[in-house]
Amino acid sequence: GDERSDVILLKFLRARDFKVKDAFTMIKNTVRWRKQFGIEALLDEDLGNQWDKVVFSHGVDREGHPVCYNVFGEFENKDLYQITFSDDDKSLKFLRWRVQFLEKSIRKLDFSPNGISTIVQVNDLRNSPGLTKWELRNATKRALQLFQDNYPEFAAKQVFINVPWWYLAVNRMISPFFTQRTKSKFVFAGPSKTAETLFKYVAPEQVPVQYGGLSREGEQEFSTEDPVTEVAIKPATKHTVEFPISEPSLLVWELRVVGWDVSYGAEFLPSAEGGYTVIVQKTRKLGPADEPVISNSYSVGEAGKIVLTIDNQSSKKKKILLYRSKTKPISD
Repeated sequence: GDERSDVILLKFLRARDFKVKDAFTMIKNTVRWRKQFGIEALLDEDLGNQWDKVVFSHGVDREGHPVCYNVFGEFENKDLYQITFSDDDKSLKFLRWRVQFLEKSIRKLDFSPNGISTIVQVNDLRNSPGLTKWELRNATKRALQLFQDNYPEFAAKQVFINVPWWYLAVNRMISPFFTQRTKSKFVFAGPSKTAETLFKYVAPEQVPVQYGGLSREGEQEFSTEDPVTEVAIKPATKHTVEFPISEPSLLVWELRVVGWDVSYGAEFLPSAEGGYTVIVQKTRKLGPADEPVISNSYSVGEAGKIVLTIDNQSSKKKKILLYRSKTKPISD
């Protein structure tokens, strides 16, 4: 066989702790299931786009694994809940869509021996309909079982974010049923630690804006290629960021403090003695309702530096500041 099938074989062996006979049985069952489920035909099926916000891929983690977001809160929408779970046929269609999505993601992976052949799953439990919705619970359980049986070792990490307190209690109850190997891939973060936890695994320039990062759709000045600087600002402290500029140019920058609740201002200080300081952005207090990312630019005609001041005086919490900048020639 080729090296790629060795990599896949290894996943089944790992899932069965290298017990060859068990791994072989698992592979046989998977081959049978793929036939029954009609995987080859499923890839070309059009199952609609009603679930595009429930599960989507966005960017890569710090090691290059693709990141897939599973957004349980979307099912708060009663209509979406109805068309997904109101009868067995509907929930089977959703399951087929979810498998189709996974299959398409897997086909983009690299199964060469040193390739990236796993996916990071981010599970967002914000406003998740919870334990009362047994249809969702059953569908989730069924999907998990199916993935565990037929797609072993395809998850690099399972990151649970916006986790409500009760979920951790439930997880402690079900946790004895997972293997240690599976459990070691689980990471949990409550709402206040969500962005910080994501950034441990995924760089902020790759994290979607709704999860605390700087990556957003549409025409943007910066892309995921532009690295972001991340700084922790302690309570009751000020942080300044300096962008030195040696020749006339346009400086463009963007910044974000997750959840804001800080003051922000910017000024230009010329290098020349006796030069005047220019206020680029009057200091203002920013709160959670303000736009998540602030973009500014300033056309600089002489050498000097732009100084941003972020003041975390009023908050009792540590804040995470993200920023990046670039200079462009001044166009005539």
